[in-house]
Amino acid sequence: VIAAETDEEAQFLASSIQQSFVALRSGNPSQMRPPVEGYLDSLPPFDAAALQQVLSCSAIGSAATVRAGVAAFVEGTSADEVIVACSVFDHDLRKRSLAMTARVFAGLN
Repeated sequence: VIAAETDEEAQFLASSIQQSFVALRSGNPSQMRPPVEGYLDSLPPFDAAALQQVLSCSAIGSAATVRAGVAAFVEGTSADEVIVACSVFDHDLRKRSLAMTARVFAGLN
């Protein structure tokens, strides 16, 4: 889960984890890198498709988008428990994302 004030900001923040997955799949794992504007659009189709598959259970966006994504995941899997991981480069933004996510989960009764 990556939650931010807007879908666009969350997608920007997600480019760090996207870079990590592409580096890992290409045999070049490295430390998490800072986000890059337009990273997903710069990828060849193969890498973009691989990322879409790897992150298919992710909820990335504003609180409303994350709420819808988590609800769809729970409905689709019948999960009675969800473990959240949040890979955001900036520590303060990661804490903000997790706080927003906690509020989303609190409202999912």
